[in-house]
Amino acid sequence: MEFTGSSFKGETKDGRMDGEGEYTFPTDTKYVGEMKDGMFHGKGVLLFPNGSKYEATWENGIAKQGKFTFADGLQFEEKNWDYCDGYDRRFYRERCDGLRPSGESQITNLHPPRTIPDGCFDCGDGFYDPTTRVVTSYTGRFLRNAGEQKMCCLCHLCIPSPTNTP
Repeated sequence: MEFTGSSFKGETKDGRMDGEGEYTFPTDTKYVGEMKDGMFHGKGVLLFPNGSKYEATWENGIAKQGKFTFADGLQFEEKNWDYCDGYDRRFYRERCDGLRPSGESQITNLHPPRTIPDGCFDCGDGFYDPTTRVVTSYTGRFLRNAGEQKMCCLCHLCIPSPTNTP
């Protein structure tokens, strides 16, 4: 695991993950649950760094049945999914809590929204700084570099700090 950047804490059998444990991917995504013969097997949950989670029953490393919950608590339902369907463009919090009074814009699901550092863009999992072409997590940890093409997308599609708006 030292070569992949991942780590494991838990029970082993014959040098392989077996029983209860916690496997951490290099991306800081964690699997917590049952394992067998080095694979996810039984009940377990994937915990994503952004707060989302996927709870599932696994068989030999393959999720057979599960449910995904977004960081804001919204649960994905494959059937009868009507959120972000193209007709209703409200944020999840607006669906749960109602629309804000006139004059109070809501540009993200969070209210109030995160404070975006001057000159940066909020790209969903962190802040993009066009001067360094680096995306850092909301806690300041390096996430990735952005090439020329990615930089153009981020600047056009992500929410800018107030100093970036005309």
